[in-house]
Amino acid sequence: MQKRKHSWAAFVGGGNKKVEELTGENARILPKATHEERKKQEAKRKGKLKTLAGKLLKTVVGGKETVEKAGAEDVTGNLLKRPSSRKGEERGTPAEETVCRFIEQGKFLEACDQIHNLERSGNDGVGKSESLYELLAEQMWTVVGEALSGSDRMLQEPLQSVGESLKWEKQKEAERLGNSLETDSVSTWSPNFWRKDLEEKLMQYMTAQIPPFASSTDTDETALKQHLSHLERTFLPSLEHRSDVFKEAGLLVTYARCCHASLCSHFATLTDSNCFSFSQSLLIYGWSIKLYKRGSQACERPGHSLSLGAQCLVWILLKTEEKLLATAREEVGKALKEAFDIGKPPWADAAVIEILTEKTEAARQVSESLSEKVEAECLEECLRFLESYEDEVRSFIQLDGCPQIYSTLRILESCCLLRTVWHKLTYICRVSTQQNVKVNGFLHRIEEDTMEHFLQTITAKVKGTLKNHFKKCDSGFDHILESLKQNFLTFGKKKTDIYEALVKAVNAIIITEYMQALLTTPRKTSAMQRRRIVNKIEEDHRMMQTIFKECLGPAADSLKDPMKAILELVQTSDPEGMKIALLPILKEFPDLRKEHLSAVLDIKDSLSREDRAALLKAFHDNCRESETEANLLFADIEVKPRKCGLCGCLCC
Repeated sequence: MQKRKHSWAAFVGGGNKKVEELTGENARILPKATHEERKKQEAKRKGKLKTLAGKLLKTVVGGKETVEKAGAEDVTGNLLKRPSSRKGEERGTPAEETVCRFIEQGKFLEACDQIHNLERSGNDGVGKSESLYELLAEQMWTVVGEALSGSDRMLQEPLQSVGESLKWEKQKEAERLGNSLETDSVSTWSPNFWRKDLEEKLMQYMTAQIPPFASSTDTDETALKQHLSHLERTFLPSLEHRSDVFKEAGLLVTYARCCHASLCSHFATLTDSNCFSFSQSLLIYGWSIKLYKRGSQACERPGHSLSLGAQCLVWILLKTEEKLLATAREEVGKALKEAFDIGKPPWADAAVIEILTEKTEAARQVSESLSEKVEAECLEECLRFLESYEDEVRSFIQLDGCPQIYSTLRILESCCLLRTVWHKLTYICRVSTQQNVKVNGFLHRIEEDTMEHFLQTITAKVKGTLKNHFKKCDSGFDHILESLKQNFLTFGKKKTDIYEALVKAVNAIIITEYMQALLTTPRKTSAMQRRRIVNKIEEDHRMMQTIFKECLGPAADSLKDPMKAILELVQTSDPEGMKIALLPILKEFPDLRKEHLSAVLDIKDSLSREDRAALLKAFHDNCRESETEANLLFADIEVKPRKCGLCGCLCC
C-alpha cells in the first residue's frame, strides 16, 4: 500500500501555492495530468514515503543519527529520543518495527493494536507508545487531508483504517473507564483526543472552502443572492461529492456533522451582523427552506449519502428567524419614530400602514407561519412605540416655557392618524382584544394630556395679551387670532376627528378671557374712552367672527356670542330698547349676575342714573338661576361691586 505524506496546511490553505490556487476566490479547475506525468508523480511520492518511513523508524527505535527538524511536514523528527547508553540501540525491537511498517502501509488499526500491546507489555520505556500514537495520528490526518483534496481514490483503505482506529479508540476508552485502576489515565491518553482532532481538521478544511461574502454595501441583496447561489452550486456539491469516500470509511457521521457545523457557523456570522437587513435575512430563510425541501426529497432516493441535514437546516432557520424578527422590530420601530417625529409633520396613514404590513407581506411569499410571526412582532412593536411616544409627549409638554402651538397640534394630529391607522389594521391583521385595549388607552391618554396642555397654553397666551387690551392701541390680540387661524386651517386639512371640538374649545376660552378682561376694566373712564372701548369690541367681534367662520364653516353658527349681545345692548339708544335687548341675554346666559350687567352699563355712553336703575330692576325681575352648569360663561368671572352713589344703594 502506498503512503503519501503532506502537511495539513496544504489542505486548509496554510501556505501551499497549489491549494491557494484551488481554494482562492478565483479558483481555477486545473487540467488533469497526463498518464506519464501521473506515473512520475506517483514514483516521486513513493520514494519520499519510503525515506520518511525510514526516518520515522530510526526515530522510534533510537539510533546514532539525529533527524533534522522539517517544520510542519517533519513533526515526527523528534517524537522519540532514546538514551545513547541503552543496549540494543543499533536495532529496534520487532514490535516498534512492526508499528512503523503498519503506519507506512496505512494499516492504522493494526498499528493501534501493536502500540497498545507495547503499552501493556511493560517495555514502554520512556513513553514510546505515546510518541508512536502521535506519529500514528499525524499520518492518519495526512490521509484525511489527501481524501479531502480528492486527488486519489487509492486512499480508500487507509481512510477506512482511520475510521476503524477511531472505533478502536472508543472501545479502549470504555475499557479504561471500566477499570478503576486506569480511570485517571483516560484524560491524558493520546487517542482520547483523536476524534476531536479529526473534527478540528475537517472544520478547518471546510471553513477554508466556504467562499467569503463580499458586499459593496451592508444591505446589498444582489451580492447575497450570488453568495447563496455559489454555496448551493459549488460548495455544497463539492462536500456531497467527497462524502462518498468518508461514507465507505465509516466516517460519514463525523464528516456530515462537521459540514453542518461549518455551515451553521458561517450563517451565524452572516446574520449576527448589525447591518444585516430584514430583506437579507428573508433571503437566507427562503434559501434554507428550499434546501430543506430538496434534502427531504433527496433522502428518499436510493444511494443518497449526504445532504444538509434537517437538524442543521432547522438550526439555520431558527437562527435566521430570530435575526429576522429582531430586524423587523428594529426597522418598524425606527420607521415609526421617523413617521411621528414631534418636530415634523406626521406621515400619511397609507405610509404608516405600509410600515406595519410590508414585512408581513414579504414573509408571506416565503412562509405563511413566518408571516404570522412577523405580523405579531410588528404589532407588538407598534405598542412599544406608542408607550415610548406617550413618554416623549409627556416630556415635551413638561418642558420649561410653552411649546409652540403648531407642535402641540401636530401631536394631536398624530394621535388622530394613529387611531385611523390602528382601526384599519384591525381589518388587515390579527389584532387581539388586549392589543386593541392597550392602543386605545395609549391614544386616549396622549390626546387627553396634549389637549389639556394645549388649552392651558392658549389660555395663558390670551390672558396675557388681553390684560391691557382695552388700555393699549395694539395689544397683540389680533396676532394671536391670526396665528391660531393659520394653525387651525393647516390642522383642519387633515380632517381629524377632534378638529371641530378643539376649535370650539379654543373659541370658548377666548370669549371667556375676553369677557373677563372687559368686565374688569377700570370703571372711571371718559366718554371718549368708553366710545373707544365699544369700537374695539366691535372690531374684535368682527375679526373673531371671520376667523372662526373660516375655521368651522357652518358649525360656527352654533357658537355662543356674548360680544354680539353686549354690542346690541350698549349701542341701543333708548332705555326701552335696552330692556328689550336685555331679555335674550338673560335667556342665553342665565349665569349673568347683577355686577356683570353693571360693568357692561359702565361702557354705555350717556346713560342716566334713572335709566341705569330701570335696567337693573328689569334684570332683577327677569333673571333666573341656571338649572344646569352647561354653557356657563359668566359664573367664574369675578367683578367688584360698584361703589355706592349719592342715593346710598348699589343701583348706580
